[in-house]
Amino acid sequence: MSFLLKRAKLKEVELFVPGSKSESNRLLILSSLYKNLSLENISNSDDTNYLLRALESKSAIIDIGHAGTAMRFLTSYLSLTTNRDVELRGSKRMHNRPIKILVESLRKIGALIEYKENDGYPPVLIKPSKLLSKTLLIDSSISSQFISSLLLIAPKISGGLEINLKGRKTSMPYIDMTVGLLKKIGIEVISTKNHFKVKELQNINSINIPVESDWSSASYYYSIVALAETGYSLTLSKYNCKSLQGDSSIINIYESFGVKTINLDNKLILKKTECTIDEISLDLSSNPDLAQTICVTCLGLNIKCNLKGLHTLKIKETDRLLALKKELSKFNLNVKISSDSISFENDGILKPDIVIETYDDHRMAMSFACLVIKTNIIINNPEVVSKSYKSFWLDLEKIGVIIE
Repeated sequence: MSFLLKRAKLKEVELFVPGSKSESNRLLILSSLYKNLSLENISNSDDTNYLLRALESKSAIIDIGHAGTAMRFLTSYLSLTTNRDVELRGSKRMHNRPIKILVESLRKIGALIEYKENDGYPPVLIKPSKLLSKTLLIDSSISSQFISSLLLIAPKISGGLEINLKGRKTSMPYIDMTVGLLKKIGIEVISTKNHFKVKELQNINSINIPVESDWSSASYYYSIVALAETGYSLTLSKYNCKSLQGDSSIINIYESFGVKTINLDNKLILKKTECTIDEISLDLSSNPDLAQTICVTCLGLNIKCNLKGLHTLKIKETDRLLALKKELSKFNLNVKISSDSISFENDGILKPDIVIETYDDHRMAMSFACLVIKTNIIINNPEVVSKSYKSFWLDLEKIGVIIE
């Protein structure tokens, strides 16, 4: 299936973007550990739904599809809670995404985990065990989700858990989010730049937490406003500029592209002003999920692009660096990639009806869809957006995009 997206007159509307997938998945693990924690506005994404079903499952085999967060978080959660042998598996791509650092860390504190196929990769077999309080040393250069996964179960381990980080820091705002949510429900966490100590807490006071709308999803509207005519504005509801989500850094990044953000009554008003730059250079080590959106914005605005800190993109839903190179090249861009960077001079041509392959990656579909503000675009396999943002295409229609 393909969608043809056509340019149309943009409407100035207010959109409700679903709850953050990252916040939802962390809070779902915590609400399973602490039954008097209640949640509002959780994400309706595929990833969150996979996690919900897994947490309720009594099966000996749990399949989480493409949901990487669910794979990492459930590996720790089941090591702590299961009273039966459970095989945790996913899609073919998931079985190529490394998990060894997390498994080795869990084994050091008493977890009984076996690899079912290839050493260091899912699927894994998790057996009942008793986890022990220890100090772990973890390589933080591969995935922040390994650290978050351990932090989420730490207060339920007798004596708590200490974690020291080594190596290059990756996506640290996501670890900060995890720590922030732990503190919000009453758990004591002592943290420094490279060290986390989580105190044991078996019970918490009853608390209700509303999940903020998703900032990664908001990034596509920042791109749309950046590509729109000066003066256009769009409103997004249930957002706070003082967010736990690291991708809220999009506010500052997109000021350079001429997008002014006004935060009023938990709403964001995005207003297009003049873009005054012809080149942008960013280190996205803390925010790699923004890379595709920024690249497409640069293409649409004829801006030279230099992004680094992208080493984790090679082990996402697809090799995002290679996918970006292939799709951006269709617009006559000479794209250069390395193991952790992407760059291009901007001599792109916004030809109409270019067909974009999505590689089973929701962010490829949504980031390139923003080009409809400049030209007609065809998106193959558009259903992949359900991984994080099911109503994306409906919301594009609300702002005036024609979808055939």
